[in-house]
Amino acid sequence: METRRRSSSSGELEETQITESETVDTIIDFEAVESADVDAVSRRSSDFLLKAEHVVAEGFAVLVNTDEAGTVFVTNFRLLFLSEESRDVVALGTIPLTTIEKFNKIVVKQPPSEKTPTRRLLQVVGKDMRIIIFAFRPTTKQRRDVFNALVRWTKPTLLWDFYAFTISPSKDSNTNPKVRLINEYYRLLGMGSLQSSIESIEDGSFKLSNDWWRISDVNANYNMCTTYPFALLVPKAISDKDLLKACTFRARCRLPVISWCDRRTGAVLARSSQPLVGLMRNMRSNADENLVGALCTQLPSGKGGQRKLYIADARPRKNALANGAMGGGSESSSNYFQCEIVFLGIDNIHAMRDSLVRLRDYLDTHGSKSSDGMSSYLRTGGWTWGGGNLSSMSASVSTLGDSGWLSHIQNVLAGSAWIAARVALESASMLVHCSDGWDRTSQLVALASLLLDPYYRTIKGFQALVEKDWLAFGHPFSDRAGMPNFSGSGNTPVEMSRHSSSPNILSSSLLQSSVSFSSQAPVSSNTQHSNNYSPIFLQWVDCVSQLLRMYPFAFEFSSAFLVDFLDCVLSCRFGNFLCNSDNERDKACVYEVTECVWEYLDDMRTSEGSSHVHYNVFYDPSKHDGPLLPPAAALAPTIWPQFHLRWSCPSEAESGQVEDQCRSMMDKYSELQKAKDLAESSVREITKTVESLTAELVNESQVSNSAVALAKKANRENCSIIRAIGSLGCKVHVSDTEDIENRPAEKTDMPSPRERDDSGDEKTDMSVSIVVTADNAGIHENATDRICESLCPLWARDECCRWPDGGCARLGSQFIGLKANYDAFDKLCIHDSYFQPE
Repeated sequence: METRRRSSSSGELEETQITESETVDTIIDFEAVESADVDAVSRRSSDFLLKAEHVVAEGFAVLVNTDEAGTVFVTNFRLLFLSEESRDVVALGTIPLTTIEKFNKIVVKQPPSEKTPTRRLLQVVGKDMRIIIFAFRPTTKQRRDVFNALVRWTKPTLLWDFYAFTISPSKDSNTNPKVRLINEYYRLLGMGSLQSSIESIEDGSFKLSNDWWRISDVNANYNMCTTYPFALLVPKAISDKDLLKACTFRARCRLPVISWCDRRTGAVLARSSQPLVGLMRNMRSNADENLVGALCTQLPSGKGGQRKLYIADARPRKNALANGAMGGGSESSSNYFQCEIVFLGIDNIHAMRDSLVRLRDYLDTHGSKSSDGMSSYLRTGGWTWGGGNLSSMSASVSTLGDSGWLSHIQNVLAGSAWIAARVALESASMLVHCSDGWDRTSQLVALASLLLDPYYRTIKGFQALVEKDWLAFGHPFSDRAGMPNFSGSGNTPVEMSRHSSSPNILSSSLLQSSVSFSSQAPVSSNTQHSNNYSPIFLQWVDCVSQLLRMYPFAFEFSSAFLVDFLDCVLSCRFGNFLCNSDNERDKACVYEVTECVWEYLDDMRTSEGSSHVHYNVFYDPSKHDGPLLPPAAALAPTIWPQFHLRWSCPSEAESGQVEDQCRSMMDKYSELQKAKDLAESSVREITKTVESLTAELVNESQVSNSAVALAKKANRENCSIIRAIGSLGCKVHVSDTEDIENRPAEKTDMPSPRERDDSGDEKTDMSVSIVVTADNAGIHENATDRICESLCPLWARDECCRWPDGGCARLGSQFIGLKANYDAFDKLCIHDSYFQPE
């Protein structure tokens, strides 16, 4: 029997006994990696550093979760782990410093029978559901260096010690959230075509109104309420003077103001903090009652009467009554006209924090990748329930009942759905509050607005919703994240106590001693301050993911968008979610000196456009263009696999998701569609070319037919000319230019080709030469003899004319008229010798 010592939730050491059969050690062979070139890894780390990020400590270690060796770097922004084998960043071992909830040094001695040295481990627990453990070389001081660096950098002394203040600010000219808040007010008032500007805010011209509501600048300098925005949407009938009177009756001066309104029906969704009615509930305020009553305008014409008012107290009834001892409490329905008070029974921030801790331990225990290094033994051997096969659908409210996380999610969803149903179905006005009006109130109002208004279900609308109900109306992000807050003196950080949960100790080893450090400063036992760390905003984003699962066609953004967005919030890399209110962010000049998370997410989507994973492939705004009113039976939440299971069961988070499969099919379809469009474009071009060529062919055919007709006509004319020329006793010779040029010069009636070239006529391949041949055979030089010799069939062989005897006079006119030129015929004459006297 061995004894294990661990830290309890109270901070004291307690002993737990385990048997030797329960002891399973993970053997880490550092000798196998002793030859690793750590210096080379250090040089290689610069390739993975972000802008203005620098290394402050490093050490060679083994990631126990996956038995992977590598180098651990602590930078001014994150804990970075580079694999020795892949030479790349290991996502599981890399975590932003502000996402670390706590970290522990663990020293484990092996049994006496084992001759292995003492194991020195470092456990890191993250707010993003991961628990990771590094094992360091036992003979070095690397673990101490890494631990000291984490102590220094995970808990900055001042707000501006954050990494967010070391990088360049955003260059976008519209990063001021005040402008976007006023633009959202304009949209709610039905003036969406108007756009605000810094100039209109400075000169006060943004204070517009409609028939029921108006924008007030009573809190322009944050003097009335330090945690409310500079501009408030209030009933038109209530003056700024009345608002100043009413604010004193509410905790932290968070008086009832409008968060969302239906400009068609006049119904509103308002928020505030608890009233200061006292223990006896006998304190009243006429200004507050008038303000709440002004939220109930007249019903639209035809319905008549005054609309009903519901006051939704997010707390359990007993908690609300208990707050009366501290001056708070809840309203009395007798003091508010036509009012009904409903308690939604949602637990406080401490219950949510403890619930998330139990859920994280549960997932780490039953996940396929465990922080205790036994993934290859207990997980596959089936000693633990689940066998490493967690399913988001099987892990329901009943199976995770011990953690209570899904029960809390269900309560928040049910309360939001009930609020949205009363506003949508009854046209009732709703006032929502809890104690301070910035935790459960923000959850309920933002979720109800998401259900009521389709605009908030788009990416742009989701940004407007978060900036309005979480940032502008104040949520203590610094307190809930356990980070230092802004203070006027600039040197007093917010002190936070140690997390009440116990660390996740290795069940496979014998713990000799443990030193724990939480990212929140420990608080002494006699302090009156409580631990304000709580995952309230994380819980709200989880609720949004549940609605996305229930209504996959209603949201433009995907679950991947929510995961990336939540990681940005937890990392504190951007200034949007620093401090506890817009007032503090304004005084600390956060928006002027830090980057904007919305621009960062926009840049991620720019490269891929609508095919980016942030877009929901099922989104169809026509299917849900009105309120979403889920029935009670549908409000059965499950584990959010993309966030809760991505470290403990990555296969469950990545595979089997219909959205991912559909996205892959959509990408293939998009590629095919592009190929089809390209082919159709080619076909159109080819068709156009064929039509053009066909038209040219028809034209060429017509030209060819005309040329043929002209050629036939020219041929007939040429034949006539040749016959006529031949009748003159000339021979027609057709040859190419070269042949004509090489022929000896003779008597001709036509110019030579060279003479034609010199005269500017166009050169041709063929030339026609008319040559007068010499009478070498004793033919008479007389023209009449030549004609008779060539044409007359009665010409005597003895070369004499038989005109008088052959009856040439009778045949001559017919023969010569058919084959001879009349001009030549006119030149014929009778030899004088024919008519000599006897």
